[in-house]
Amino acid sequence: MSKEILLKAENVTKSYAGVHALRSASFELRAGEIHALIGENGAGKSTFIKIITGAVSYDGGEIEIGGNSITENSPAFAKTLGVAAIYQQPALFPELTVAENIAIGQEKTGLFGLVNWKKRRQTAAELLARVGAKINPETFAGELSMPQQQLVEIARALGANAKILILDEPTASLSEEDTNNLFRVIRELRTGGVGMIYISHRLEELPEIADRVTVLRDGETIETREMSEVSRQELIRLMVGREISAIYPKQKVETGESIFELRNFSSRSAGIKNINLNVRAGEIVGVAGLVGAGRTELAKTIFGLETVDGGEILVRGKSIRIGHPSEAVEFGIAYLPEDRRKHGVILEFPISSNITLASLKILSGFGGMNFRREKEVAAEYTERLGVKTLSIHNSVSTLSGGNQQKVALSRWLMTKPSVLILDEPTQGIDVGAKSEIHQLMTELALQGVAILMISSELPEILGMSDRIAVMSGGTIVKILDRAEATQDAILSIALGHFENGKANGTAAS
Repeated sequence: MSKEILLKAENVTKSYAGVHALRSASFELRAGEIHALIGENGAGKSTFIKIITGAVSYDGGEIEIGGNSITENSPAFAKTLGVAAIYQQPALFPELTVAENIAIGQEKTGLFGLVNWKKRRQTAAELLARVGAKINPETFAGELSMPQQQLVEIARALGANAKILILDEPTASLSEEDTNNLFRVIRELRTGGVGMIYISHRLEELPEIADRVTVLRDGETIETREMSEVSRQELIRLMVGREISAIYPKQKVETGESIFELRNFSSRSAGIKNINLNVRAGEIVGVAGLVGAGRTELAKTIFGLETVDGGEILVRGKSIRIGHPSEAVEFGIAYLPEDRRKHGVILEFPISSNITLASLKILSGFGGMNFRREKEVAAEYTERLGVKTLSIHNSVSTLSGGNQQKVALSRWLMTKPSVLILDEPTQGIDVGAKSEIHQLMTELALQGVAILMISSELPEILGMSDRIAVMSGGTIVKILDRAEATQDAILSIALGHFENGKANGTAAS
């Protein structure tokens, strides 16, 4: 027996100032189904979701929600039809309690506009229990972790009797344990008849959670398939029109002298100790390890964001001291942090200002800023890195995740670094943007830049690294050559199963 169709879209089109965001998008969602929607940044996923939730109108095509033909939509109307969306960045009011956040937009006041506080807390507690969230309804939302906030949003959607739940990159910032818990909640909702549109760049998790998958490319629906009948490699080919080998365009580069070296490098505040590592000109050294191994802490300490207690840093054989990020930049070290939205870019600033932020000295003189030169440089790097935007004067918040990452990278490339530290350089961006970032890394290596790349994605570590430093317990326990590295070997070392049965801080460089 076929399931009820909750949403049906056929040949939907949408243009912005003559630019086609959707050309011919078709999609179907059934009751009790998890339907993955995937595609590169710019493929049209966000526009499609905005149309379904009523945030924007559409130009052509047909949309039915719950059997109702939709000609004019709005967020309020979409909500009455049972549509709810949960985005990568939860939209809770941090100053309000969990119960108050759940009540917003769906609670009716009693006589004289009075709030039944007891009933509000009881309703919140019941909804939280349905999603398995052990959260006190009186807790302020701003005190919750990211996975807790997501569960509160799901509870709020259930309180609004959501039949169609849109999940946009729900696991991008979650640990494996939190991801497994979220999947448990999602499966229970599916059993209850809720239809879910699941958007994610993590293709490896789709077979575990999705029933069907639809691929968008350049605003068009390329194909809809049963998840069990399509491989990750085939999905990538459908998304980007090329094979998976193009995602990791690693070239053999003749490495030069040692550009960057750490000797017995330690920081008690960062939890790292006895780090020994060197990176040569033109070399990409990957840093792998489990969550909590100390990878990001190592990067922050190198860049002067944590206090160094022991050991030394050498750049081109010369011992240096770094007590502040500005000093690291002076020594030719650049650092692209893990959280681009929080530390990598300033969302409210224009693209041009973000690109030139670390190079104001060379763009200013006689007490003033050379805005003409800033515009020229920003345009140059925007073109060089392929940032997709109508204007460099637009705010960075208007860009996709991949393009935000390119802007953040442009800022540091402008400083002409000899050492580039990349922390999760392709986290949360699509495979097409990943390929472009990887290609840029290869070009920088060819120019002699020494690159230290931290990544939680083992295919990226294996695909782009010349050598791989595996961290555990705040130190480097082993360094592998590219030829000997495998996923199993890296995981085994990260888990503490390596030669001699003990970790030490004197890994070979």
